[in-house]
Amino acid sequence: MKLGLIQMNPTVGAVEQNVTELLAQAHRAADQGASLALASELVVPGYPPRDLLDRPAFRRAVAQATRRLVAEAPPGLTLIFGTLGAGDELRGLEESDSAGLLGNDAVVCRGGAEVLRTRKCLLPTYDVFDEARYFAPGDRIRVLEHQGKRFAITVCEDAWAESEFPMRRYRNNPLTGLDSRSADYILNLSASPFTVPKVAERVQVFSHLAKNHGLPVIIANQVGGNDELIFDGRSAIYNAQGQVSHRAPAFDTCLEVLDLDACLAGEVEHESRSVEELAYGGLVLGVRDYARKCSFRQAVLGLSGGIDSALTAAIAVDALGKENVIGLAMPTRYSSEGSVADARQLARNLGIDLHLVDIDPIFESYIKQLQPVLDSLAEPGPKDVTLENIQARIRGATVMAFSNRSGALVLTTGNKSEVAVGYCTLYGDMVGGLAVINDVPKTLVYRLSRFVNRDEERIPLSSITKPPSAELRPNQLDQDSLPEYDVLDRILELTVEQGKSREQILALGLDVESVDRVLWLLRSNEYKRRQAAPGLIITRKAFGMGRRMPIAQGFKE
Repeated sequence: MKLGLIQMNPTVGAVEQNVTELLAQAHRAADQGASLALASELVVPGYPPRDLLDRPAFRRAVAQATRRLVAEAPPGLTLIFGTLGAGDELRGLEESDSAGLLGNDAVVCRGGAEVLRTRKCLLPTYDVFDEARYFAPGDRIRVLEHQGKRFAITVCEDAWAESEFPMRRYRNNPLTGLDSRSADYILNLSASPFTVPKVAERVQVFSHLAKNHGLPVIIANQVGGNDELIFDGRSAIYNAQGQVSHRAPAFDTCLEVLDLDACLAGEVEHESRSVEELAYGGLVLGVRDYARKCSFRQAVLGLSGGIDSALTAAIAVDALGKENVIGLAMPTRYSSEGSVADARQLARNLGIDLHLVDIDPIFESYIKQLQPVLDSLAEPGPKDVTLENIQARIRGATVMAFSNRSGALVLTTGNKSEVAVGYCTLYGDMVGGLAVINDVPKTLVYRLSRFVNRDEERIPLSSITKPPSAELRPNQLDQDSLPEYDVLDRILELTVEQGKSREQILALGLDVESVDRVLWLLRSNEYKRRQAAPGLIITRKAFGMGRRMPIAQGFKE
């Protein structure tokens, strides 16, 4: 039997475009001899459609596109794909203005007709997922018979019921009792978002699933970036012993037509990509798709000569091409000559345009106009950051001016460590349309920068080796007011990503003063993060759609 694995990059809401692409891939699969083809979860509407599901016109468009897909699919191919569903009496969705009956469905079509439909049983409602808000769950796993073989059809989370990642969340397991007496294969339509830890976790989950049920597992996973989420693809086939028999490319679309029996007889090597390679590949894809799907051709960003903006620029170049990235150097009296020189060298290394805008005269005019009024309110204290923030906000306005004139997407350059503790300025360096490294801890920023330089020096070495500084006052260094970044990042990983309490963190031997300061900064800067640009997600827990902390709250550990 020949199987087609369709690893597609759907755009949320572009239902006709998605169907046209899926039809093209289905016809290619049929032309290459496939009798069965599998596409990803909700490939017709795109995943995640979120509150588009509340729009009757959107639901009608998905229903219409689904009917078109069924009618125009190759007649000799059994095609399995993800789309929206309603109750049997409202299958077309036109009669219903209520999203309450919606299902996250897998549809099987053949010969111009729908031959089977099954619904996702487990609806994830944690971290970035909110499916119980929109969908009603299915009641059981259904089995497709095809060429004498039985295929149990699952949708994404259904296959994670037995997983410990991040914890068991479901009382019922829809796969209970599924074994070789009831099925020959398990199929899984996935839209499983990428994070660096999930690459290994996903292998463990599906390997356990195959071994536990004694059945080969076939997964078609979505690829591409949709807002903050990145999908890495890596569609795969596991044999009944839990070994990976086939793995599709990461971060790229593809159609693979495979002889299923021959594929299951083999075994591929374990994933060998480093953390840096995984993270960088995801960030490049996330920037490329965010720009493309939001109709941006160019990007603009401030280049300070520091490591964060340098890494962001390198990612942008690899995502969009050097001709589509604009850099702005915006020095003031506190900017060192070395920083401006590093920004120039970075631009030369990457081959991008760099514009130098001296903002010190603007800064001087702010001081002249504002200082008398500000001083009448109160004398500046030792921790007063008023003038520092003014510089950052002038830079933010300058970058936005370039964006308004050129139509370029503004990329912000703050890393996760800085954003966590509020070491950023609202309406200043936080201004932008996409926060590229918002989920990249500072220690990983250094590692990624060295990864960028693995073949040649693209990021100036001086940007990597010099002590980090915002250069908003004389002789300023980040570590004047923050713990060392290895300590800061360790505390943040423990509390943000692992959910450890203060007592658990202190039990690991970390300094009580540093822990208390970081936890206080984290809590008191929630209001800033709520106003930040959407940021690409690569870690287990990011700031953004998957973290919903209240701003006004009184709980303290």
